[in-house]
Formats: sequence, C-alpha cells, structure tokens
Amino acid sequence: MTDSDQPPTPTERRRLEALEETPHAHLFDGEPQTIRLALADGERIPTHRHPDREIVLHVLEGHLTMSLGDDEYDVHEGGVVRFDGAQDISPKAQADTTALLVLARRTD
Repeated sequence: MTDSDQPPTPTERRRLEALEETPHAHLFDGEPQTIRLALADGERIPTHRHPDREIVLHVLEGHLTMSLGDDEYDVHEGGVVRFDGAQDISPKAQADTTALLVLARRTD
C-alpha cells in the first residue's frame, strides 16, 4: 500500500481554553505531539530533554524565558521559537503565560 492509498487523516479540532490540565495539556492523540503549556508568573518547568524531537513553541499570551542548553531566550506574546529537543530545556514564565508546543519526531 502506498501513501496515496492511505485514507486521509480525519480533521480534529480543540479549544485551548477548554483544556483543564496544567501545566501540560495534550491537544490530540498521536503524532506530532501538540501540547498547551500554561504557567503562572514565576513558575518554571524543571530542566529536561526530548532527544528524539524537534520542537516549535508559540507563546500565545504572556512572556517566557527559555533556557536552551547554555543560552536563554526571551519569548514574548506572538513569538515563535524552533529548537532541538536534545538539549537541556527549561521554560520560566515571566508573567502568566499560555504557549502551544509542537513536538515532531526527528527525521535524521
């Protein structure tokens, strides 16, 4: 069976404000992992890694300081960052913040 013989993936829809889990809420099952991150002002996610992932983070509201390896990046509302999940990652909210994360499997 070729890719063109595969049935199309059904369209799924979610509303971020309907998600109750904090700080991480998974929007959809399966790949790519799509997560709503909600952090209160001053809240930090401990340093961790996603070695098999490439990550895109979009700050929907608020302000995060992203520690990525030895560097820090300020990401404000509307900002988008793409990074390698194999490095040390630790976001810290500088204000109440909501962000959308997409974690895609590495293809290399």
